Amino acid sequence: MNFALILFLVTLATGVLWLIDVFYARKHRAPGSKNPIWVEWGASLFPVILAVFALRSFVVEPFKIPSGSMIPTLQVGDYILVNKFTYGLRLPILGTQIVDGKPVARGDVVVFRYPPEPNVDYIKRVVGLPGDTVSYQNKQLSINGVPVPRSAEPDYLHNDRMVSSRMFRETLGDVSYNTLNDSDAPSFVPDVVRFPYRDQCRYDSAGFVCQVPEGHYFAMGDNRDNSKDSRVWGFVPDANIVGKAFFIWFHWGDMGRIGAFR
Repeated sequence: MNFALILFLVTLATGVLWLIDVFYARKHRAPGSKNPIWVEWGASLFPVILAVFALRSFVVEPFKIPSGSMIPTLQVGDYILVNKFTYGLRLPILGTQIVDGKPVARGDVVVFRYPPEPNVDYIKRVVGLPGDTVSYQNKQLSINGVPVPRSAEPDYLHNDRMVSSRMFRETLGDVSYNTLNDSDAPSFVPDVVRFPYRDQCRYDSAGFVCQVPEGHYFAMGDNRDNSKDSRVWGFVPDANIVGKAFFIWFHWGDMGRIGAFR
């Protein structure tokens, strides 16, 4: 479901009703008469719906974490806020950039339209920028031939499965974050599909090496062995970027999660 498109159409429909009411119908109603239903449930809601549409399109958008691909940084059920103007303002629906912003940086947690299905939003961490050579060999991430620094942390216990994963503190640029590895998971990438610029990647038993094309990014989940990401379905076009995740504002059953991620 393309909620942005639905909200745009509702905004457009109520806006038309509001214009009809303001510039025509209101002038022809008897003084003191009750507003018709189409005004009560259409035209009168337009200012509120327009404000929601503008806020969601250009300022901040809520997003719910649907899977465990970003554990331990983000948990299933986290409600996060996505900054829509960090990387520049884009036209709603079309995604065309109209105002420049900061460039996407390595280590940013980004919401984007899933390349194979643009109506679906995904969230991952950007590890590769245009022109970068990204490799993940034997579960060691390297950028342009330089291993990304990491240090071992205590094992991470998955409460829902009562199993543990190895946890590492990884530093990419100015950002430090935790990642997970499952000792029994293979290093090679399974289920790789055909995707644009697939010839820019080389896969082997130890993992992969990819050259990120211009205008694209390479994104990975922090839960490295439980994330289908750019390793599997390819690069993220710049036009698909929705915004930068920056705050957890709610989590049912665990209020301690609020503000846990920044």
